[in-house]
Amino acid sequence: MRRRTFIIESTLTVGAVAVGRVGVSGRAEAGPITTDAIGDRVQTPPAGQLPEFANVADLPRLYRYAVEHGDDLQYIPCFCGCYRFGHKSNRDCYIKAFKPDGAVTFTSHAAT
Repeated sequence: MRRRTFIIESTLTVGAVAVGRVGVSGRAEAGPITTDAIGDRVQTPPAGQLPEFANVADLPRLYRYAVEHGDDLQYIPCFCGCYRFGHKSNRDCYIKAFKPDGAVTFTSHAAT
């Protein structure tokens, strides 16, 4: 049984390395946190993960909501004045872009 588990885990690890960077835990790592033109932090974690800057208090719940209900949030205006930076809706305060592979590029605008 141990041999079978080792083979399966080895195969999954090799597959994960082929797809993206893998950390010590065997999970794909998020890309670096960068700063965009308006001073917000930006990060693209692997699909299904949240950015590092969203791991405080209620932020994980809010960022998950933005991902799961982005189609709804795109119709809700934001009132913080971020339209001056090109934001069109409340969704833009959480999500900067959707990637073809299912990953999401997040912005810290809603967290600050």
